[in-house]
Amino acid sequence: MFRIWAKVFKDNKMIKDMVICNEDQGLRRTQKVFAAVDDICQEYDLAKPIWLDSNINDFKRDGRTRFNQDNFIETIGFDYLEIHVIEED
Repeated sequence: MFRIWAKVFKDNKMIKDMVICNEDQGLRRTQKVFAAVDDICQEYDLAKPIWLDSNINDFKRDGRTRFNQDNFIETIGFDYLEIHVIEED
């Protein structure tokens, strides 16, 4: 099982969170991450964030990253969205 925890923060407080589970063994890790981000954005009615080099490096190193206003084309009503891999096969 592959699970990602998504957390939305505003004023240093978590205002929303959700866990996305993906049990599809046929997908690579990157595909599972992108599918989870798509599900998160759909649930929170957000445009897909742009993955900057800093996001990619953080995610490779720590299994987590933060998307702030710089990652979105539209204005967001929060400080940042953090995703964190909490379980991998």
